[in-house]
Amino acid sequence: MHYKVHTAVASEPVTLAEARLQCKVDSDDTTHDNLLTALITAAREFAEHYTGRALAAQTLEAALDAFPAEDFIDLPMPPVSAITTVKYDDEAGDEQTMSAADYSLSAYGNARRINLEPDATWPTTIDKADAVRIRYVTGPAAAPKAVKAAILLHIEMESPLNPHTPAERAMKERARDALLDTVKVYD
Repeated sequence: MHYKVHTAVASEPVTLAEARLQCKVDSDDTTHDNLLTALITAAREFAEHYTGRALAAQTLEAALDAFPAEDFIDLPMPPVSAITTVKYDDEAGDEQTMSAADYSLSAYGNARRINLEPDATWPTTIDKADAVRIRYVTGPAAAPKAVKAAILLHIEMESPLNPHTPAERAMKERARDALLDTVKVYD
């Protein structure tokens, strides 16, 4: 299964003011704002890739070539808060939308499993790539404190405003990774 971003992150888990403070930039100095804004996004994307979790609210769309034999689908990038649509291309190749009454979202664990309801079955699809598309909302309302700290460390390490020795960088990388390990999805 693969996915793409449908609706981008509206609000990053770290603010520009927090990034300025981490990089020891005066709060009224806006000359580095474009750089810091780019580093904030890059640091969140790094953290999402590292943890396998969405770390800010966004809408994703996952694609499968067919519905699975199992009665559930595990979606990438939890925690999933809502399923927007489950669309598929039927045997004739026409796009259909599955009834929301036929599936539910588990609220337990990593909150990413779509469960088929007991009296429902997955529809039959045409044999082609990406025949099933699931659009969903994912990401926490607020990032955990460990994630924010890790993102700030990453911003500081990547910023040319505060150069580090190789030993300092290695220490900060270990600290960042240890913080992110607290929320990492292990399959």
